[in-house]
Amino acid sequence: MAAYDFTAPRLFVEADLAEGIVLPLERAQANYLLTVLRRAEGEPVLLFNGRDGEWRAEIVPQGRKSADLRVVAQTRPQPASADLHYLFAPLKTGRLDYMAQKAVEMGAGRLQPVFTRFTQGERIKLDRLQANAIEAAEQCGILAIPEIGEPDRLPACLDALEPERLLVFCDEDAPVTDPVAALRGAADPANPPPLAVLVGPEGGFHAEERALIAARPNTVALSLGPRILRADTAAVAVMALVQAVLGDAR
Repeated sequence: MAAYDFTAPRLFVEADLAEGIVLPLERAQANYLLTVLRRAEGEPVLLFNGRDGEWRAEIVPQGRKSADLRVVAQTRPQPASADLHYLFAPLKTGRLDYMAQKAVEMGAGRLQPVFTRFTQGERIKLDRLQANAIEAAEQCGILAIPEIGEPDRLPACLDALEPERLLVFCDEDAPVTDPVAALRGAADPANPPPLAVLVGPEGGFHAEERALIAARPNTVALSLGPRILRADTAAVAVMALVQAVLGDAR
């Protein structure tokens, strides 16, 4: 039997969670549970808020189109937030949504938009980024909602990284060598440092930006192979590599 309940829907809520609390559902959430999923009185719903762990609640109908949730018991305690920063140049909306969701699914603890010379646009909706992070957490059983950083220029984002944080720089000009060996050479897998991953825009990095990144101590330039990857594909590829060698998937 699976250790995780995949049959009960999961909802993110802002309210504190504890046994016996009754939470009125927002209209959209009530519609989702009662109309879309056709859930009935007493059926379970899993709740989380990013602070209090995961809780099982039961549906308490309040008419045909509204309902409350009665919190019954905690199913999982709150874990520590993942200490993996994902730095990225914003993309066009649809592909940015995908990239944000996949970065959260792969264990990013912070999403940090970075403006570079070749960034396609310098407008990013942080509320949409937050919504995508929550949606990914709801669907994938994640309890810690990633932090959303304020967008900033590349030099400021590099300066904000702690010196001990290893920066994995996805560099299209890096030699095509074994990326696993490169990561193991940059840090001890048995005692990995805090991590950050940097993925640039479709046009790559300007030579001055590449030099600035290379000059930062505790940085490893990583090739993702002989093929040119789009930025949202690179997000999945590099996060899988980093988590497998130095992260929580090793």
